[in-house]
Amino acid sequence: MIRSKVARRYAKAIFSLGKEDGNFEQYGKELKEFSNFLEQNRELSSFLLSRLIPLEIRQGVLKKVLEKVGFSEVTNRFLMLLLEKERMDQLDGIWRYYEKLMDEAMNIVRAEIITPMPLSDSQREKLENALATFTGKKVKSVIETDPSLIGGVVVKIGDMVLDGSIKAQLEGLKQSI
Repeated sequence: MIRSKVARRYAKAIFSLGKEDGNFEQYGKELKEFSNFLEQNRELSSFLLSRLIPLEIRQGVLKKVLEKVGFSEVTNRFLMLLLEKERMDQLDGIWRYYEKLMDEAMNIVRAEIITPMPLSDSQREKLENALATFTGKKVKSVIETDPSLIGGVVVKIGDMVLDGSIKAQLEGLKQSI
């Protein structure tokens, strides 16, 4: 729980800077990109997280890496601050919370859609349009398949679950009998 509070605090801080200067989308993209970069480069990640290596050496390496990737000055300073405060291990949580802040600012809601079989592009578009009308926000969806649903669809938006699957209907019928 403490870690998520820390991630939220740092995400809010850089997001507020991004809102002030109008670059919040760029900062979010850069945070996500660097988080993915560290995930793919475990040796660099382990090096930056190691408290056995003096901070000055880790800062020098991070500075060289950041010069090569060409991020904004704000993102570079933010990543250096995370390293200095020994919070680099929070980067994944920071950008994930930052993404939620961006979605709110851009009036976007994320939906997890579960269907018994893959949807065609037109079906997906119709479902996203219906959800956009329902929520009053632009919908970004992730679609998963679960053959056990038999038919219908399950939609998860935040804490809300809309279960229109045949499986759920059969379970409800079973309970009422």
